Parts: sequence; structure tokens; C-alpha cells
Amino acid sequence: MSFFLPKLSCKKDIDDAIKSVAEKVLVLRFGRDEDSVCLQLDEILSKTAHDLSNMASIYLVDVETAPVYTRYFDISFIPSTVFFFNGQHMKVDYGSPDHTKFVGSFKTKQDFMDLIEVIYRGAMRGKLIVQSPIDPRNIPKYDLLYHDI
Repeated sequence: MSFFLPKLSCKKDIDDAIKSVAEKVLVLRFGRDEDSVCLQLDEILSKTAHDLSNMASIYLVDVETAPVYTRYFDISFIPSTVFFFNGQHMKVDYGSPDHTKFVGSFKTKQDFMDLIEVIYRGAMRGKLIVQSPIDPRNIPKYDLLYHDI
């Protein structure tokens, strides 16, 4: 399903999208096209893209083609979804240790649509972090690992 959504293939494309998408939530899905969980998420994103077109712009980013952003957002699990609004990184409290990205696939289209609406409404009120509307049972669980180099 990922062929229905636009892809950003380099750092410059991602930078341009972050700068140019105005008054909408910018959704960046970091992952790999051939990964089964990424394909599951891409299907949800593509099915909701039209319904959310007034509130969100959705793009796919391959982790291999954008290593700068992969490192910057600490993308260690794929898929990971990052949100922006007017060039500002939006954070969401999912009840997990990491508020910078959503890791994994959404269980339902409605979960994703509700999240975009909450981010959009919060951003329009000037908030930089919002509370997730997704049922905690539908949020994938993972542990953060830190390595000292």
C-alpha cells in the first residue's frame, strides 16, 4: 500500500517538507517498504490520508535513505512515526518513556485519525505536547535501551 503515499528520499526532501507544510500536521513514517509491520501501518495511513487531508500531510521515509534523521530521532524500532506542525516537532504522551515518536503500527484507522485530530487541535492552541487519545492497550510496548559509546 505504500505506493499510494509520497516518499521523501533524502535529507533535503525531509527538510523541505518540514519547512513547507503549514497549518497541517506533518506525519513522517520512518521504516522500510518491505517490512510487514511497515506495510500494515502504510495501509492504515493510505486509507486515512484522504479523510485527513485538511489536517495532515503524510509522507514515508526509508530509514536507509535518511540516516541523519534516523539517528536524530533515535529510530531503533521500525516503523516509527514522527509528527510536526508548522516546522515544530510535536510530542505526544503515550504513557511510554518516549514522547518523540509513535513506535509500531496503529491497531485501527480510528486510533490514527483520533491522534491526528488531537495533535492538530493541540497545535492550533500552541501546545507542543499533547495527551494520546489512543487506548493504552492499543499502544505497542517496548523498552528504551541506552548504550554508552
